[in-house]
Amino acid sequence: MTHERNLAIDVFRGLTIFLMIVVNTMGAGAAPYSLLVHANWFGFTLADWVFPSFLFAMGASLAFALKRPMGEGAFWAKTLRRAALLFLIGFALYWFPFVHITPDLGFAPNPLSETRIMGVLQRLALCYALAAVAACYLSPKQLIGLCGTILGGYWLLLIFGVPAGDAFDKTHNIGTVIDRLILGPAHMWRYDDGFEPEGLLGTLPATVNVLAGYLAMVFLKSNGRRLLAFVLLGVALAVLALLLDPILPLSKKLWTPSFVLLTVGLDLVLLALLGSILDLWKLPIRSGFFEVLGKNPLAVYLFSELLIPLQALLKPALTVEPYQWLGVAVFQHLAPGALGTLLCALAYTMLCWSFGYALHRHRIYVRL
Repeated sequence: MTHERNLAIDVFRGLTIFLMIVVNTMGAGAAPYSLLVHANWFGFTLADWVFPSFLFAMGASLAFALKRPMGEGAFWAKTLRRAALLFLIGFALYWFPFVHITPDLGFAPNPLSETRIMGVLQRLALCYALAAVAACYLSPKQLIGLCGTILGGYWLLLIFGVPAGDAFDKTHNIGTVIDRLILGPAHMWRYDDGFEPEGLLGTLPATVNVLAGYLAMVFLKSNGRRLLAFVLLGVALAVLALLLDPILPLSKKLWTPSFVLLTVGLDLVLLALLGSILDLWKLPIRSGFFEVLGKNPLAVYLFSELLIPLQALLKPALTVEPYQWLGVAVFQHLAPGALGTLLCALAYTMLCWSFGYALHRHRIYVRL
């Protein structure tokens, strides 16, 4: 059975994966461009736009998946199976490569008792499950109401869930309190003062990004030529987010409601632009480069995430990590400074694209 596809969404997803790999693999030897680094706490950069856009694209794909006939039992089995597999793969990524380098440049096993539980794929899994169930049982109008309720409720939890003054504190906000209680410090991200950027509570507002993508595609399928409405709505949401920023700061790490509004707004504008160029006007623009990534996002993402820790295992033999050496000895020599870090990341991203292209040529698509 052939799956219904939307070219704009494939390219949208491909752009997101491309930028995600670039942001995650900046070369060593110099500070990267600030636009390609996540905001430290408050604020917004191009890097911060990546993850919510992937959630948005997941929601758009969900609109096609739910259109296929299936019984209620089959729906629950498929949804829970996919969510569980995504979560387990994400957990295994943080356990991988199952050993680490010791101070004497030897190897020791990575203990499960200290392995991070949450992460990018884990949040994708939970958001997917929540959004799929909501989309299956609620009408579009009810989903819009649910999105408003989630964002409003999360806002109240942030403000009133902890003592005054701690609402937006990195280590004392309500999300961190819940993560420490349920996950435990040993299973949380340990490189940001103990803050878990993909925490449990933040999964709720992140689900709104998925539902927004779903609602956008439902609208497009019934009103395919009214893309101007997307632009106007997207701009309105972005403006509203900026107006709220003084009292509800933009923060990807907290996934604040203003962050959700801004990223959904930008995604609506981008989707409208791609839909106009590729699907409506059918301009002669070659989009195959990004389609390679967009049609096989999981495989390319896993390849990009697994290769870095694997090459790091060569450090005992080489006394340096190969990727760090390339960043300093090659790319900083070619282009000192931020440009060199970017060129290194682009080279790595093209390696990942080549892997995706090889799969595409052989019609191998990894789906859960």
